[in-house]
Amino acid sequence: MKEDTKPVKLKPIVYTSNYFKRCYQNTSQQMFLLKALQITKDPKKLKELIGVKTVAEVYRTLDKMSMRKEYHDALARKGISFDYMLDGIKGIADNGEKDADRLKAFQTLLKSVGMDKYDVENTTGTGTWEEVLLQKIEEDKVEGITESKKIEEYEVKKPVMPESVRKAKEEEAKITSSVYDS
Repeated sequence: MKEDTKPVKLKPIVYTSNYFKRCYQNTSQQMFLLKALQITKDPKKLKELIGVKTVAEVYRTLDKMSMRKEYHDALARKGISFDYMLDGIKGIADNGEKDADRLKAFQTLLKSVGMDKYDVENTTGTGTWEEVLLQKIEEDKVEGITESKKIEEYEVKKPVMPESVRKAKEEEAKITSSVYDS
Protein backbone atom coordinates (compact mmCIF):
# COMPACT_ATOMS: atom_id res chain seq x y z
CA MET A 1 0.00 0.00 0.00
CA LYS A 2 1.04 3.52 -0.75
CA GLU A 3 1.21 5.93 2.19
CA ASP A 4 -0.34 9.35 1.85
CA THR A 5 2.66 11.71 1.75
CA LYS A 6 0.74 14.97 1.59
CA PRO A 7 2.10 17.52 4.04
CA VAL A 8 -0.35 18.30 6.80
CA LYS A 9 -1.06 22.00 7.08
CA LEU A 10 -1.54 22.78 10.72
CA LYS A 11 -2.93 26.08 11.90
CA PRO A 12 -0.89 28.11 14.38
CA ILE A 13 -1.90 28.12 18.00
CA VAL A 14 -3.16 31.47 19.22
CA TYR A 15 -3.41 32.04 22.94
CA THR A 16 -6.01 34.58 23.96
CA SER A 17 -6.41 33.62 27.58
CA ASN A 18 -4.84 35.58 30.42
CA TYR A 19 -3.60 32.26 31.74
CA PHE A 20 -0.49 32.41 29.56
CA LYS A 21 0.03 36.18 30.03
CA ARG A 22 1.27 36.69 26.48
CA CYS A 23 -1.77 38.28 24.90
CA TYR A 24 -3.23 40.35 27.70
CA GLN A 25 -3.03 44.09 27.80
CA ASN A 26 -0.48 44.88 30.49
CA THR A 27 -0.83 48.64 30.70
CA SER A 28 0.01 48.73 34.40
CA GLN A 29 3.29 46.88 33.77
CA GLN A 30 4.05 49.31 30.95
CA MET A 31 3.53 52.29 33.26
CA PHE A 32 5.67 50.69 35.96
CA LEU A 33 8.36 49.97 33.38
CA LEU A 34 8.43 53.59 32.23
CA LYS A 35 8.96 54.72 35.82
CA ALA A 36 11.51 51.98 36.51
CA LEU A 37 13.52 53.00 33.45
CA GLN A 38 14.20 56.29 35.23
CA ILE A 39 16.06 54.37 37.90
CA THR A 40 17.95 51.70 35.97
CA LYS A 41 18.39 50.09 32.57
CA ASP A 42 19.44 46.69 33.95
CA PRO A 43 16.86 44.08 32.83
CA LYS A 44 17.24 42.02 36.03
CA LYS A 45 16.54 45.03 38.22
CA LEU A 46 13.67 46.08 35.94
CA LYS A 47 12.19 42.60 36.38
CA GLU A 48 12.15 43.10 40.14
CA LEU A 49 10.85 46.66 39.98
CA ILE A 50 7.85 45.94 37.78
CA GLY A 51 7.03 42.63 39.46
CA VAL A 52 7.36 40.09 36.66
CA LYS A 53 8.79 36.59 36.87
CA THR A 54 11.26 36.60 33.96
CA VAL A 55 13.46 39.03 32.07
CA ALA A 56 11.65 37.91 28.90
CA GLU A 57 8.49 39.56 30.22
CA VAL A 58 10.40 42.82 30.57
CA TYR A 59 11.44 42.61 26.91
CA ARG A 60 7.92 41.56 25.89
CA THR A 61 6.51 44.61 27.67
CA LEU A 62 9.03 46.86 25.90
CA ASP A 63 8.02 45.29 22.59
CA LYS A 64 4.34 45.94 23.27
CA MET A 65 5.12 49.57 24.09
CA SER A 66 7.10 50.06 20.90
CA MET A 67 4.42 48.35 18.79
CA ARG A 68 1.75 50.54 20.36
CA LYS A 69 3.81 53.65 19.56
CA GLU A 70 4.34 52.49 15.96
CA TYR A 71 0.61 51.79 15.63
CA HIS A 72 -0.29 55.27 16.86
CA ASP A 73 2.23 56.78 14.42
CA ALA A 74 0.74 54.73 11.55
CA LEU A 75 -2.76 55.87 12.43
CA ALA A 76 -1.60 59.49 12.43
CA ARG A 77 0.10 59.06 9.03
CA LYS A 78 -3.16 57.71 7.59
CA GLY A 79 -5.12 60.64 9.03
CA ILE A 80 -6.98 58.62 11.65
CA SER A 81 -7.40 60.52 14.89
CA PHE A 82 -9.97 60.54 17.69
CA ASP A 83 -11.70 63.42 15.91
CA TYR A 84 -11.92 61.35 12.73
CA MET A 85 -13.41 58.38 14.58
CA LEU A 86 -15.92 60.51 16.48
CA ASP A 87 -16.95 62.25 13.26
CA GLY A 88 -17.60 58.84 11.70
CA ILE A 89 -19.66 57.60 14.63
CA LYS A 90 -21.55 60.91 14.77
CA GLY A 91 -22.23 60.67 11.03
CA ILE A 92 -23.75 57.23 11.43
CA ALA A 93 -25.75 58.36 14.46
CA ASP A 94 -27.13 61.34 12.52
CA ASN A 95 -27.53 59.89 9.03
CA GLY A 96 -27.60 56.10 9.32
CA GLU A 97 -30.02 54.33 6.97
CA LYS A 98 -31.18 51.77 9.53
CA ASP A 99 -32.44 52.48 13.01
CA ALA A 100 -30.25 49.65 14.30
CA ASP A 101 -27.13 51.36 12.90
CA ARG A 102 -28.04 54.68 14.50
CA LEU A 103 -28.83 52.99 17.81
CA LYS A 104 -25.49 51.14 17.76
CA ALA A 105 -23.66 54.42 17.06
CA PHE A 106 -25.38 56.07 20.03
CA GLN A 107 -24.55 53.07 22.22
CA THR A 108 -20.91 53.34 21.15
CA LEU A 109 -20.86 57.02 22.09
CA LEU A 110 -22.47 56.30 25.46
CA LYS A 111 -19.96 53.54 26.11
CA SER A 112 -17.06 55.86 25.27
CA VAL A 113 -18.13 58.27 28.02
CA GLY A 114 -18.85 55.48 30.51
CA MET A 115 -22.62 55.72 30.50
CA ASP A 116 -23.39 52.32 28.99
CA LYS A 117 -24.36 50.51 32.20
CA TYR A 118 -26.72 51.41 34.99
CA ASP A 119 -27.55 49.24 37.98
CA VAL A 120 -31.30 49.06 38.36
CA GLU A 121 -30.93 47.42 41.77
CA ASN A 122 -28.99 50.31 43.28
CA THR A 123 -31.39 53.12 42.42
CA THR A 124 -31.79 54.20 46.02
CA GLY A 125 -29.02 56.68 46.82
CA THR A 126 -25.68 55.17 46.01
CA GLY A 127 -24.04 58.52 46.69
CA THR A 128 -22.30 58.96 43.35
CA TRP A 129 -21.32 62.40 42.16
CA GLU A 130 -23.95 62.22 39.41
CA GLU A 131 -26.74 61.70 41.91
CA VAL A 132 -25.49 64.49 44.15
CA LEU A 133 -25.35 66.83 41.15
CA LEU A 134 -28.88 65.90 40.05
CA GLN A 135 -30.14 66.34 43.60
CA LYS A 136 -28.54 69.79 43.82
CA ILE A 137 -30.11 70.82 40.51
CA GLU A 138 -33.52 69.68 41.76
CA GLU A 139 -33.07 71.58 45.05
CA ASP A 140 -32.17 74.74 43.12
CA LYS A 141 -35.28 74.36 40.97
CA VAL A 142 -37.47 73.95 44.04
CA GLU A 143 -35.95 77.02 45.68
CA GLY A 144 -36.58 79.02 42.50
CA ILE A 145 -32.92 79.64 41.71
CA THR A 146 -32.47 80.18 37.99
CA GLU A 147 -29.48 79.51 35.81
CA SER A 148 -28.81 83.22 35.64
CA LYS A 149 -27.82 83.13 39.31
CA LYS A 150 -24.83 85.37 39.81
CA ILE A 151 -21.63 83.42 40.28
CA GLU A 152 -18.87 84.95 42.33
CA GLU A 153 -15.70 85.43 40.36
CA TYR A 154 -12.31 85.06 41.93
CA GLU A 155 -8.74 85.11 40.80
CA VAL A 156 -6.71 81.92 40.86
CA LYS A 157 -3.05 82.40 41.69
CA LYS A 158 -0.83 79.76 40.15
CA PRO A 159 1.73 78.47 42.65
CA VAL A 160 5.41 78.74 41.83
CA MET A 161 6.92 75.41 40.83
CA PRO A 162 10.07 74.51 42.79
CA GLU A 163 13.23 74.15 40.71
CA SER A 164 13.72 70.51 41.79
CA VAL A 165 10.24 69.54 40.55
CA ARG A 166 10.77 71.33 37.23
CA LYS A 167 14.09 69.50 36.68
CA ALA A 168 12.50 66.15 37.60
CA LYS A 169 9.72 66.72 35.05
CA GLU A 170 12.25 67.61 32.33
CA GLU A 171 14.26 64.45 33.07
CA GLU A 172 11.11 62.33 32.97
CA ALA A 173 10.18 63.82 29.60
CA LYS A 174 13.65 63.02 28.23
CA ILE A 175 13.51 59.43 29.47
CA THR A 176 10.04 58.72 28.13
CA SER A 177 10.89 60.20 24.74
CA SER A 178 14.03 58.06 24.54
CA VAL A 179 11.98 54.92 25.28
CA TYR A 180 9.71 55.54 22.30
CA ASP A 181 12.41 56.80 19.94
CA SER A 182 14.55 53.65 20.40
